[in-house]
Amino acid sequence: MLRLLVHPFTRLFTLVLILGLVILAVLDTTGIKARISNFVFENYMKMEPRDPSGKLVFVDIDDLSLSKVGQWPWPRTQLAQMITNINKSGAKVIIFDGVLAEPDRTSPDNIAKLLGEDHPAKQSLTEIESNDQILAQSIADAGNFVAGFTYGSNPKPPEFKSGIKMKRDIRQYFLDLKNYDGIYFQKTAQFLPELQAAAAGNGSFMASPEEDAVIRRTGIIFHNGKQPYPSLMLEGIRLYQGGGTIPIVDRTPDYNNFQIREPFTVKVGEYDIPLDAEGKMWVYFREFDPKQEYLSAYKFLDSHYGEQDMDLDGKIVFIASSAEGLMDLRATPLGNKPGVLVHMNATEQILQGKYLVRPYTADLLEIGTAAGIALLIITLSFFVNPAWLLMITAAVSGSAFWMSWHLFRDYGGLFDPVTPTFMVALIFVASSVLSYLKTEYERRQVRGAFGMYVSPRVMRELEKDPSKLKLGGENKELTVMFTDIRKFTTISEGLTPEELIILMNNFLTAMSDIVLEYKGTIDKYMGDAMMAFWNAPENVEDHAKAACRAALEMQTALEPLNEKIKEKAKEEGSEPVLLQTGIGLNTGICAVGNMGSHQRFAYSALGDSVNLASRLEGQTKNYGVEILIGEDTCEAVKEFATLEMDLIRVKGKTKPVHIYALLGDEEMAKNMAFKDLKKYHEIMIAAYQAGDFEEARDALQSCQKIDSFDLEVVYDLYAERIKALLAYPPEGKWDGVFDALTK
Repeated sequence: MLRLLVHPFTRLFTLVLILGLVILAVLDTTGIKARISNFVFENYMKMEPRDPSGKLVFVDIDDLSLSKVGQWPWPRTQLAQMITNINKSGAKVIIFDGVLAEPDRTSPDNIAKLLGEDHPAKQSLTEIESNDQILAQSIADAGNFVAGFTYGSNPKPPEFKSGIKMKRDIRQYFLDLKNYDGIYFQKTAQFLPELQAAAAGNGSFMASPEEDAVIRRTGIIFHNGKQPYPSLMLEGIRLYQGGGTIPIVDRTPDYNNFQIREPFTVKVGEYDIPLDAEGKMWVYFREFDPKQEYLSAYKFLDSHYGEQDMDLDGKIVFIASSAEGLMDLRATPLGNKPGVLVHMNATEQILQGKYLVRPYTADLLEIGTAAGIALLIITLSFFVNPAWLLMITAAVSGSAFWMSWHLFRDYGGLFDPVTPTFMVALIFVASSVLSYLKTEYERRQVRGAFGMYVSPRVMRELEKDPSKLKLGGENKELTVMFTDIRKFTTISEGLTPEELIILMNNFLTAMSDIVLEYKGTIDKYMGDAMMAFWNAPENVEDHAKAACRAALEMQTALEPLNEKIKEKAKEEGSEPVLLQTGIGLNTGICAVGNMGSHQRFAYSALGDSVNLASRLEGQTKNYGVEILIGEDTCEAVKEFATLEMDLIRVKGKTKPVHIYALLGDEEMAKNMAFKDLKKYHEIMIAAYQAGDFEEARDALQSCQKIDSFDLEVVYDLYAERIKALLAYPPEGKWDGVFDALTK
């Protein structure tokens, strides 16, 4: 009797469990299924890579080219040489994966603008053809150059070269796609108008990653809400066929949701490109051989061209950079790669007709298969012994893997065999695990989110009152700190990996202890850098003062670490490289809260005030001070020893800000030497910003005579500025603002 009662209950329980798993898989709120599927597809590509076509070449503005030619950007005359010589070498299409949005600063006409009206060379320079005109002529002469555009700030639509044909309803369908990343844009960064006009093609190279930040698909059709635009690859394929073809977008004939096909097709001459419902194409990645398919860009400059045979006959050439600092690094299924390789892979697979397809109903088919297998296993469990059940389960799971591989290899179909097998396994374990996980999640929610980031005192308060942890974030005034070790590369070069790790652990531990002591919250560690903030999640009274005291104490905390470095250097007979930090502090309204994704989140802060704090840290080395603070922070610590350093416009912002050096606390501010220095320093700064450079020079000399606070760097900086301004007075109205072009 008990057995009869248990069996119906077991069946009901397992059916409910299957239904729950199916619902979870369909909603996929955790992203687990997507990650499993992507893992399978990535390994399929590695197991069955595409063969090289031999039709693509990457002309690489690499580190070797930069060492031979000079730092980027190169003069447009050199780019013109490169394009001309690439074309002479037989390239059928030249695609530039980048944007030349600003005029060439080295052009004669732009140099002339920097000269005075009476300068003897000004007139002759303005009569010389500009570098951009030379490049435009080279592009026009080539007749096969594809320019690109991407997201930016230019409201003017990019130039349209070829047109895209599609029926009215299809056109409206794509124009309505504004919620999908990667195909809709409002403003762009694009080539200069004369360069766009000279180019034979113009396409978008916008690349949008999936939710896990990995690029697996690329847009083929883009739009600005009014007009469809082609991608960089589509323009390249069009010109590859002579440029006379116009892309045609149409529905796939006889399409239904249960075929291994995509709903749309883009036809460009002889090529039919499958297009999914979001206007994208799956990229079938392969590794490009640097020895066979990369060419250093310098080889196509006149000073080097002809040194060896550069046969590009009939090939599509992509121009981009893999140089450190210039490379557009993208996460792909094959690892982090230069972004140009995404477009090269997509272009090559179009030439080969080697496509990947994930049907619209693939998720439902996989989940339905999983539910069916689970029902089969549950039903059989009442009639067969465990050994037979294990064999049947293994056979069914093996069949799922075989079918998935067969569909990928022969049809390019992307079907996940892991999800059905994984869901069957969950049937046996979920009932005992889910309840525990739910309880454990609620109990440890606060501890897991903050246990490694805030002081024990703050942790205890959050555990007592979890409502203080406002999920989703809030706007709140914070004081934000960024720290960084100066000359970290030099320091790391002299240490073994083990020694470097020990040094960094000791440094970050000391800095973190100080932050926590002053009730700060550590946001993150970034190599040798750290970000922290005050006044969240716990309210901190006078948080700007607390942050400033922490910053000052951090400088003192470096002394014992530097003593150890000196002792080690003495034992080794080498010159010690001591730790020095730059600290940026800024106070303002920030968005603070749990940020990230469903898979992983962190308690962090965002906003202009955060960005300014980061920029201030980066400027410490330029002014030769250890701590720079913003205006609002300085206002909150009036009694501290502070000196205004400058009125600057930091990179990425249009509004200038006053920045201040923090030299000490209240006791330092009372020091007579500091008071004397501050008096002349304020006169110097005020005169400089008012444009009275002679008075600023006199006050500066007084500052230099009494300086005992290691401000040589900033005073030398102002001495050079004032000297230059006296020699060449500024034209127009002087606003005293210095534009910081670097971070």
